[in-house]
Amino acid sequence: MSFVARRMAALSTAIIILAAGAGSAFAQKKYDTGATDTEIKIGNIMPYSGPASAYGTSGRAQAAYFRKVNAEGGINGRKITFISYDDSYSPPKAVEQARKLVEGDEVLLIFAALGTASNSAIQKYMNGKKVPQLFIQTGATKWNDPQNFPWTIGWQPSYQSEGRIYAKHILKEKPGGRIAVLYQNDDYGKDYLKGLKDGLGDKAASMIVAEDTYEVAEPTIDTHIVKMKSLNADVFVDIATPKFAAQAIKKAAEIGWKPLHILNSVGSSIGAVIQPAGVENAQGIISVAYLMDPLDPQWKDDPGMKAFDEYLSKYFPEGNRADGLVVTGYNVAQTLAQVLKQCGDDLTRENVMKQAANLKDFRTNNLLPGITMNTSPIDFAPLKQMQLRRFKGERWELFGPILSAEVGG
Repeated sequence: MSFVARRMAALSTAIIILAAGAGSAFAQKKYDTGATDTEIKIGNIMPYSGPASAYGTSGRAQAAYFRKVNAEGGINGRKITFISYDDSYSPPKAVEQARKLVEGDEVLLIFAALGTASNSAIQKYMNGKKVPQLFIQTGATKWNDPQNFPWTIGWQPSYQSEGRIYAKHILKEKPGGRIAVLYQNDDYGKDYLKGLKDGLGDKAASMIVAEDTYEVAEPTIDTHIVKMKSLNADVFVDIATPKFAAQAIKKAAEIGWKPLHILNSVGSSIGAVIQPAGVENAQGIISVAYLMDPLDPQWKDDPGMKAFDEYLSKYFPEGNRADGLVVTGYNVAQTLAQVLKQCGDDLTRENVMKQAANLKDFRTNNLLPGITMNTSPIDFAPLKQMQLRRFKGERWELFGPILSAEVGG
């Protein structure tokens, strides 16, 4: 071989080695705080105590789902460490717990924290730290704001969208109705009220005869219900969390008030609300759903429901099958698992957000037929569709088509 040929061969070998080295570097695993070859640390904040403690069931259901994931080998070979703290539905406590998770436990992200006020309190902190605030359990419209808060993304349909759907139903069923609205005095309640008024349009001023608020510190809302009946309202829009939703149903029955009762979805769990209030008192109540109800016999042979039942029996036997919060916790946890699977070996916080904003027609096990999750870099609202339902007998019965009333951030 000539000198020139030998030099060319050596050069070619060097190029091949360099290329192989570059490929190896490209394939290297990438981690931020909270992720390693063997572990992904996930933070969570939940009201296990206080006035919204019924929601704690969702956190327990999520923990059970991650036990299932770990028993089956983890996600891309990594086990999930799920760290969940109680904030008692208190915004200052939520801030304290978020700091503990991010700075003390060093989690990769905070997932499915519950409550509009609590998430509002930590939103600027999470975005300032550039730590994902993923799939939070509140339908406030403001979570869909990727331009101003690129590290925060919601999960469930927005409260304003739901309020608009109720308005359409009222205009159809009770166009001359006298509407009494009871809502929690915070961003959550006001978001629902805005959607309702927007949906009623010009008729809102004449149809709404009462806008009454309650504080989460109140022991009972009985006086509010008595007042609404005294105004001869024949439509009751009940924007309440589980404890107060149950009180409203029970008190209305006690005083013989029988309006068209519309109950927001976040307070519509059979196990946490309807059963404590008395199923006989809840007949005819209207709400919406986007997830299957395990008590609805039409789903008994559905593969997704069978998977849910298997999860319950093996990993969460203490879970109440009648509690919609169990189904919610199971499905929101599935959504995070999908995002982490999409991340592959790039478990940086930036890539977590990139994948959370890249859900394409994704379905968890128990979404209603026809409902899918879709996100993009300019759309941080995964779920946008719902279906009306009416309580009859001992369960919710779906009626009408899948509805969408999208509201932008």
